[in-house]
Amino acid sequence: MSPAHPSAALNDILGRIATAAKAAGREPSEVTLVAVSKMQPWEAIEPVLLAGQTVFGENRVQEAQQRWANRRDGLTLRLIGPLQTNKVKDALGLFDVIETVDRPKLAKVLADEIQRLGRSPGLYVQVNTGEEPQKAGVAPLEADAFIAACRHEYGLAIEGLMCVPPADQPPAMHFALLAKIAARNELPKLSMGMSGDFETAIRFGATSVRVGSALFGARAAAQPASA
Repeated sequence: MSPAHPSAALNDILGRIATAAKAAGREPSEVTLVAVSKMQPWEAIEPVLLAGQTVFGENRVQEAQQRWANRRDGLTLRLIGPLQTNKVKDALGLFDVIETVDRPKLAKVLADEIQRLGRSPGLYVQVNTGEEPQKAGVAPLEADAFIAACRHEYGLAIEGLMCVPPADQPPAMHFALLAKIAARNELPKLSMGMSGDFETAIRFGATSVRVGSALFGARAAAQPASA
């Protein structure tokens, strides 16, 4: 069910983030709310924007361009969906953070385009903590080597990790795993936790949580589109 008042939903979620952070001995300011606006109509997004939310997450480059190209000022846009190499140039022109670096070919194309454009967003490596074949992300046992390659072979300034735990497993163990990988690679940022589990993610060190349905209501049916 869609929230009757998006601004009230936003305030509720921000309150829950603050409570979870304090319970974990952290400052609420350490956790960024990423409003997942993918596949949402503008009528649902606009009230949240007007209520003060400035950080939004999108899954597809083309959809994000259509939605935000003329509304970009003052916002932080984060790509939280898989990135195709032929969309890298467009992604670098739009997003402040790309959370889904997950393979050598993509890392190389990103490195080449960043050097050419002279602009680098924040970059996160996506880790497939559940090793699910249908999901993007590097396997946990391969994460250290891939992070090292991104840094030393491709010259990418990786600053964090992202994960999407399996829907049928307790998320805590996946958040703990991601936090361990981040700690040993000296990565300060963790994008983990969604509408149903963001408070747990905060307990395990999330620095950003990706909330969609709890904020906007159920998404519209997915439309075929390239990322």
